Amino acid sequence: MMLLNELTIAEARRLLDSGEITARALTQACLDQIRSLDGALHAFLEVYEEDALQEADRSDARRQAGQMAGVLDGIPLAIKDNMLSQGKACTSGSKILQGHVSAYDSTVVAKLKAAGAVILGRTNMDEFAMGSSTERSAYGPTRHPRDPERVPGGSSGGSAVAVAANMCLGALGSDTGGSIRQPAAFCGVVGLKPTYGRVSRYGLMAMASSLDQIGPMTKTAEDAAMILHVIQGQDANDQTTGEVELFNPKWTESLKGVRIGLPKQAWGMDGVQEAVRDATLDAVNQLKNKGAEIVEIDLPYADEALAVYYVLMPCEVSANLSRFDGMRYGLRQQAPSLFETYAASRAQGLGDEVMRRILLGTFALSSGYIDAYYVQAKKVQTLIRRGYEEAFKSVDLIVTPTAPTTAFKLGEKTNDPLAMYLEDIFTVSINVAGLPAVSVPCDNNGGMPVGLQIIGPWFDEKSVLNAARHYELAAQKI
Repeated sequence: MMLLNELTIAEARRLLDSGEITARALTQACLDQIRSLDGALHAFLEVYEEDALQEADRSDARRQAGQMAGVLDGIPLAIKDNMLSQGKACTSGSKILQGHVSAYDSTVVAKLKAAGAVILGRTNMDEFAMGSSTERSAYGPTRHPRDPERVPGGSSGGSAVAVAANMCLGALGSDTGGSIRQPAAFCGVVGLKPTYGRVSRYGLMAMASSLDQIGPMTKTAEDAAMILHVIQGQDANDQTTGEVELFNPKWTESLKGVRIGLPKQAWGMDGVQEAVRDATLDAVNQLKNKGAEIVEIDLPYADEALAVYYVLMPCEVSANLSRFDGMRYGLRQQAPSLFETYAASRAQGLGDEVMRRILLGTFALSSGYIDAYYVQAKKVQTLIRRGYEEAFKSVDLIVTPTAPTTAFKLGEKTNDPLAMYLEDIFTVSINVAGLPAVSVPCDNNGGMPVGLQIIGPWFDEKSVLNAARHYELAAQKI
């Protein structure tokens, strides 16, 4: 018999509605799993046990009274430690914000609460979302649920592990260059990065404001659709949110008539593990068996996306993190002068990777270099977007591997930043262009999962998730 914490959101919702289970029992099962496993895996930075059980009781009372709050009523979820939740600590995985308490709810957390979701706690992450392994957290690394000697990916590694280890039924992550999709691929769960502007970033601690996007991490594409349906929408507090048609999941009988493009730049790339290539190509054949037409396409400037990302992102990091100076938030190392206080607070409170990216961004924005680096990167960003626009004139979706490798050993790449950055080779162009994409698990290589990335046109999450669900059904994953 399946344990309650192993249910999908859709399964749990059906059982809750039928009265076969209670939200309190479901929440307690997740809390018990956290208590059992999190000491070894370190997916959570804080668990709201008392609050979660009280909210579960309120959900049960609403259901008994026939006054359900929404589709997620009674569903236990986790949130990444860079999304504000009123009255709760939020540190973005950094010592400089140790002890900082949120004054208000981020929009996504407010929407989850309004829909009746039970928030279990906040999950571990690379400091200020800067990393691909969740080894860069100031509070210690998160470990892979299948092999604790390996990384879970990052920066949303805590959320990915919480879902994969059945500590919650779903979680929120943030994705700046692949930070939802890559850990989802490493841990064998579904990770959706919505179109930029689909989900409000209000109350998300910014890393790179033009690239960040919040999205769900779940066990199935259907579950991801349920969370996206709740957290989406225009927000007066975030002027980058679009006035577009709201997402409603729609599942088709097959993929007949859907044209799927395979970018020759991705599938012919060096550095992709053979097992990853074989697993993802097999997944493409499964999509073909569901009726999709597979065609090779050209994506000009795709090879430049990683370089563009690692110019634009540090520039925005340099601007966004200037507020963390020891004066207004968190840690303060008092020194004789104001400048010395800034310097001492940052030296004590910020990790090596964060300082590396701040320095890179400050250099790229400095007089004499801004035209050579930042301005040029913005020009190539436009070319990358146009490349996708042209591609989507001939295909409906594009697929690639999510990551070039499976989960690697802890410490294997921490001293080689370039090797770590290459883990994002397939994901960064999606953020640079602002597109939606999902990673869906497609194989296990010696026990380590592999992810298939499905990319769609702007604001077409419906087609992206529909294809992901058809692959799950074809592979008999659900």
